[in-house]
Amino acid sequence: MTTTAVAPGSFDPVTNGHLDIIERSTRIFDKVIVAVLINRNKTPLFNIEERVELLQDSFRDFSNVEVDSFDGLLVNYVRSKNANVIVRGLRAVTDFEYEMQSTSINRKMDKEIETFFMMTNNQYSYLSSSIVKEVAKNKGDVNGLVPPHVEDALKRRYNVT
Repeated sequence: MTTTAVAPGSFDPVTNGHLDIIERSTRIFDKVIVAVLINRNKTPLFNIEERVELLQDSFRDFSNVEVDSFDGLLVNYVRSKNANVIVRGLRAVTDFEYEMQSTSINRKMDKEIETFFMMTNNQYSYLSSSIVKEVAKNKGDVNGLVPPHVEDALKRRYNVT
């Protein structure tokens, strides 16, 4: 039986912390679907097509990774993909509180879907998309925080030479 996991997020932009969790997930699950959330309550830096493309470029060499986007409830998306696992990364205790709430409501909606938590690599424990955007917007160096093609996209977006 094939185990398919969904790694959801806004990925605006994808960071090396995201890549670390997803790459490690590919060694555990047969297939990992990286699912980019369309959140109509936020104004993203990169539109959905750009975020999907940046992720596709990041996982080009992974035969067991699919990149997709979704709108609506995560459990409905997971079901639609015949997956039974949600992969989430944890950086700190503050992440745990939010993730516990999300996992609890997901379990209430579908008891067959498990959530698999992975602790982030220590070198990325401080890293978030928000921090990356703030650094890039203020012409700071994001080298090592994001893959090179994302760094280039950030420089273009913020008109940094």
